[in-house]
Amino acid sequence: MAGILTMILAGGEGSRLYPLTQTRTKPAVPFGGNYRLVDFALNNFVNAELMKIYVLTQFKSQSLSVHLRKAWRLSSVAKQFIEAIPAQQRVDKNWYSGTADAIYQNARFIENHAPDHVCIFGSDHIYKMDVQQMVEHHKTQQASLTVAAIRVVKEQAYNFGIIEVDDQGRMIGFVEKPSIAEAKTIPGDDKHVLASMGNYIFKSDVLLKELYDDSADRNSSHDFGKDIIPKLYPKGKVFVYRLSDNYIKGEPVTAYWRDVGNLDSYWEAHMQLLADEAPFSLYNKNWPLHTYHPPLPPATFRDQGDSVNDISNSMIGAGSYVNGAQISNSILGFRSHICTGAVINECIFLGNVKIGCNARLNKVIVDKNVEIAPGTVIGEDLEEDRQKFTVSDSGVVVIAKGCKVGFESNLNDTANCSLQQHDCGDK
Repeated sequence: MAGILTMILAGGEGSRLYPLTQTRTKPAVPFGGNYRLVDFALNNFVNAELMKIYVLTQFKSQSLSVHLRKAWRLSSVAKQFIEAIPAQQRVDKNWYSGTADAIYQNARFIENHAPDHVCIFGSDHIYKMDVQQMVEHHKTQQASLTVAAIRVVKEQAYNFGIIEVDDQGRMIGFVEKPSIAEAKTIPGDDKHVLASMGNYIFKSDVLLKELYDDSADRNSSHDFGKDIIPKLYPKGKVFVYRLSDNYIKGEPVTAYWRDVGNLDSYWEAHMQLLADEAPFSLYNKNWPLHTYHPPLPPATFRDQGDSVNDISNSMIGAGSYVNGAQISNSILGFRSHICTGAVINECIFLGNVKIGCNARLNKVIVDKNVEIAPGTVIGEDLEEDRQKFTVSDSGVVVIAKGCKVGFESNLNDTANCSLQQHDCGDK
């Protein structure tokens, strides 16, 4: 499909995921032990063989740019590319003021490639979609714009653009983030609404005209949901593509889509990966999930005297070293080093983490480069934890990147279980 150009919006600040976004943009937040959030959007295009992709970055983009360079370098000989484009104030001295403005400030890339159609997708949700199927729907309908949509419960309507469609799938109504009372439900289903996923396919000429018209409107917020779509759909050529119509062989659930915009949903999405019948598969050979894999040995598990490893219902990343610990219902990223007697339950480690002997962690998200001293207990007394860490509404404790926890109060124990010694798996 030589006539398709893709623009991935990857500039999200992700304030609700703080402190995981303290030093990185939201699309660069690690997920699932091996991946970054942006990987899921990119895999949707690479697996669909749509590989002319610009990734538009803005906030705290360094780690994202490094990841893209390591994981997603394509051959320019085949006229395929995945290229990060930082915000450069090419049009004026303002940064991106909305999703439409982000595309407008990079409209020259569209004009240079002269594609027939432009895909504009977000990069901070967990889902799988064969984008070629949406492209074919868009072409069949001869649409000016096709909007991807998913059914969500009415109580969540205020988070989305809410869509009305006619019998042909044409958009006949759109309201950006209405109140629950104002949200119009799906006909015959008063408990659900049809919500925009923020993923669009435009005819190229239509997109450019709308962007230039919008840029000249001083009253516009320069956003697709707030400005472009409400002006475009009354013209009659905006259609809706339901994620539930998308089929990927080997997937356990049709139309799985997960917002991981806050700490609780981020933790819950990881727990879903560990469910007996996980709704989202990391193992589907028909839809491989590409990412960057550092050169590391396999995870290693060694019993230590009477302390025998007891690991259940968990994923352990490469380069990890576990010495006689108990780990349950947890996902541990690269280089997770767990010392003797530690107890880890319902935790997410983002990588390069060291947990001291006899430490206990329950329902904790641990960012990269964190060291936790022997005997430290986190996640059992939330009032005490709130004085030191971020604690979510549902009681998930989050330890920020680079923290060293508990060493001042555990100096005597440290001598007996140094996190730098071989017996703690510093490999």
